Amino acid sequence: MRLLRYVYSRLSEDLMLLALVLAFLALIAMMPEKWRLLPQLVEWPTIAILAGLMVLSRGLEESGALAQAGRWLLVNMHSERRLALAMVLFAALLSAVITNDVALFIVVPLTVSLGNMARLPIGRLIIFEALAVNAGSAVSPIGNPQNLFLWQLSGDSFITFLVAMLPIAGWMLGVLLLLTAVAFPGRRVDVNLDMTRTPVHSRLFRVSLLCYPLFLLLVEFGLTLLALAGVLVLFLLCWRRVLLGVDWLILAIFILMFIDLGLLAQLPFMTKVADGLIALPGGEVTGAALLSQLISNVPAAIFLAPFSEQWYWLAWGVNVGGFGLAVGSLANLIALRLSRQRGLWVAFHAWSIPMLLVSLLGAFLLLAVLG
Repeated sequence: MRLLRYVYSRLSEDLMLLALVLAFLALIAMMPEKWRLLPQLVEWPTIAILAGLMVLSRGLEESGALAQAGRWLLVNMHSERRLALAMVLFAALLSAVITNDVALFIVVPLTVSLGNMARLPIGRLIIFEALAVNAGSAVSPIGNPQNLFLWQLSGDSFITFLVAMLPIAGWMLGVLLLLTAVAFPGRRVDVNLDMTRTPVHSRLFRVSLLCYPLFLLLVEFGLTLLALAGVLVLFLLCWRRVLLGVDWLILAIFILMFIDLGLLAQLPFMTKVADGLIALPGGEVTGAALLSQLISNVPAAIFLAPFSEQWYWLAWGVNVGGFGLAVGSLANLIALRLSRQRGLWVAFHAWSIPMLLVSLLGAFLLLAVLG
């Protein structure tokens, strides 16, 4: 009963999860013969890698080291512009290592706490941090779920995928840093140096950090299940609270995404929809970016993948599509939810839509140069 109450409460609170459940019920009612095929629609290696990264990311967060690093930035940047640039760059780099969503759970609370220490445009800072994690995570195969999924489909190495994503990620981050310098003035910010410091659990930090390359190395050699098992056993024996702090229902969301979009792709008319998107000028890049504005970039990647093997152009498109409308990326929704700032939705789109247009223009120029 307790489990049922928990699931009910999450369904009522999480609109995306509720939408996925309702979509699943509708689709399976239309295609009841597909019941036996449901497990085959899920990319289980992607789910396993995501689970391992969630645990390691939670370990880094629980250690307190990242929070302390963020506070160091806050007290050492003495102008509003420098502080904004530092936080944007910090969020972007962090997202490339521990995924965009997890980075926001660290950066946004830190930013909100600034409101108690100085007069700052907190809402605008959070908007730019949301944009930053979309740009920064684009370069890394593990930076966001859509990259993780497409990286596994490509079969390429970690470095090969990173190099392929570097041009568009570099363009997006460069544009964002220039926009940040324009959006924030150079006036001085006085920060309280006596604020409470976060205790650091150094052993948890070192082990979590060390496990990242080991985990990815095992994944590179096709030992994904062994890597996940090792991480789970380690934290179960040493830091059980880390496992308890992981939002495991996120995995259910991604499993439902695979199933729903796999079923949707089997509807006869959906082939024409996908072909129409890919046939647009700019091909997969344009189609994926536009579709992300309607169903978010992770579902867009999952939906379009069966219709194209241009993995990198799809990855470029869905990462560019994280800008624009808030629904384009789950990271946007997380940032706006964590901010607790009124009226932020309108302000978010005032910055995010120009970022989408400039990023899409940059993608077109890069495609013309790279061929």
